[in-house]
Amino acid sequence: MPSQDEILAVILGGGRGSRLYPLTKMRSKPAVPMAGKYRLIDIPISNCINSNIFRIAILTQFNSVSLHRHISRNYHFDNFHTGWVQIWAAEQTMQNTDWYQGTADAVRKQLGEIRSTRAKYVLILAGDHLYRMDYAAMARFHWDHNADITVAVQPVAKDEANRFGILKRNSSFRLTEFAEKPRDPKLLNELASRDDPEKPYLGSMGIYLFRTDVLFDLLNNYPLDDFGSHVIPQAITTHTVFGYDFTGYWEDIGTIRSFYETNLALTRPDPPFNFFDPAAPIYGGTRFLPCSTVYESQMKNVMLAEGCYINQAEIADSIIGLRSQIQKGVKIERSILMGADYFTKPDQDDNPPIAMGIGENTQIEGAIIDKNTCIGKNVVIRSFPQGTDLDSENWVVRDGIVVIPKNAILMDGTYIGPGSKD
Repeated sequence: MPSQDEILAVILGGGRGSRLYPLTKMRSKPAVPMAGKYRLIDIPISNCINSNIFRIAILTQFNSVSLHRHISRNYHFDNFHTGWVQIWAAEQTMQNTDWYQGTADAVRKQLGEIRSTRAKYVLILAGDHLYRMDYAAMARFHWDHNADITVAVQPVAKDEANRFGILKRNSSFRLTEFAEKPRDPKLLNELASRDDPEKPYLGSMGIYLFRTDVLFDLLNNYPLDDFGSHVIPQAITTHTVFGYDFTGYWEDIGTIRSFYETNLALTRPDPPFNFFDPAAPIYGGTRFLPCSTVYESQMKNVMLAEGCYINQAEIADSIIGLRSQIQKGVKIERSILMGADYFTKPDQDDNPPIAMGIGENTQIEGAIIDKNTCIGKNVVIRSFPQGTDLDSENWVVRDGIVVIPKNAILMDGTYIGPGSKD
């Protein structure tokens, strides 16, 4: 039986991340902060480590500096361990002069690096999903079925089929058909492969385990740029492709709305995803921060990170990220504060005109406040009707959610909400 030592994990660093803008204005998708103290990239890396897969490559291209910094600071094994986490950045070479054209093309341009690892299997992962998965169990399924490719699949409800790549599977677990976000009722009827009338379909999770020689064959011999839309449909007709069942929590964090709702769901008493699993922890940055300090405040359903200062505030159903500074009289509801990258000092020459953090008597509801923002006193931020999109100099609205970009400054008395003028 093969072992996890023969598996190379390749995590796709994402493209421009336009659907998560402005959170991706200054960073790549996998570097977007998550749950107060993590980044999205921490999820697949942690799943690999917990699955005893210790060779991990991350393919990057756009706005990758902060992602590179996070990886280099936090993921390195000691000299007596053979594992590694490496950044494989897009580069122009004598053979390739253009950048990545899609997920499969990104891997194609790194086939030389993959070959040098001598890995017999390649696990392809996305960098913007929230889930906990034992990849070792998927690998055992792959080996037991002598598969060329294994695709992780999950049940999909009738009304959500048009959001996924839908796969049809026979009684032997082999995949026989594929359709990208199907809408035609006749086609949907043909693709149903589960007995559950509520969730009759199987959707691709964007997690693929390849035999390395098969991966090379497909990428070298076919002009395929994307795994979900091109490689897997082609492979179903030429190779043995199997579907591995995953029934746990999984969320694709691809839009501002999904990012917002997924984060706020974590604040509930019964969150759909548990960061506190001691057997499979989620790893993040190693920081030397003081405990958060809370004075005379009311807090309900709040995730609170380290290094925060909160004074006489009311906070409900929200995430308060690292180093957040919240002054007295502030009210925050259903919002995500990402905190700050550093503490400011009173005598710094480059301090902004408004102190970093949330000023006195400010009210925030239904918003995402990115890092290092300076929000003055008596500021009001309210959500807009769902579906509203607006762009202003220091704030944007996406699907009704107000987003204050990284490093933005809002002066005292600013109002953002229905009726605001750009």
